[in-house]
Amino acid sequence: MSLVETMIGAMTLVMVVGAVMVFAFYAARSFAAMTNYVDLDSKSRGTLDRMTSEIRQADALTAAATNYLTFQTTDPNSGAVHTLNYSYNADAKTVTRTYDGVASVLLTECTFWTNALCQRNATNATFGSAFAAVPTTRPDQCKVIQLTWICSRNILGKMANTESVQSAHVVIRKK
Repeated sequence: MSLVETMIGAMTLVMVVGAVMVFAFYAARSFAAMTNYVDLDSKSRGTLDRMTSEIRQADALTAAATNYLTFQTTDPNSGAVHTLNYSYNADAKTVTRTYDGVASVLLTECTFWTNALCQRNATNATFGSAFAAVPTTRPDQCKVIQLTWICSRNILGKMANTESVQSAHVVIRKK
């Protein structure tokens, strides 16, 4: 083989290896993004399922602010009264559940959290729905709670995955 043939062969090899490396990087990043998205979605759904189940069975909302909700619950078997709290820590980016003083983290990497309180009575809606709940700031009047949050993660140091907004209206059944 001549020097020219060797140089063309080496250049072709470099281009093929480069193309394979770019594809491998792209595929790895895509798989990491899908894995993150599935994990975020799974944790958000699990948290929403748990919160809606517990809030629906609560006796009443006893305290609320933009970053926490506190409920009173009663054990149906023993009649014991318990305190249930959900709180959001913006600095730590966590949502924590506290039941009678025992805390457990439900969500991590939570970049946004909000809740809205609504009364029992409804009013005619303006955007096509049958009715709309009336907002309130008083926990003793609250019958419906709207929960909304967003969780996100970085991939390779870059913001790549943002779980779409998880949101739900939860009705306190016992009230």
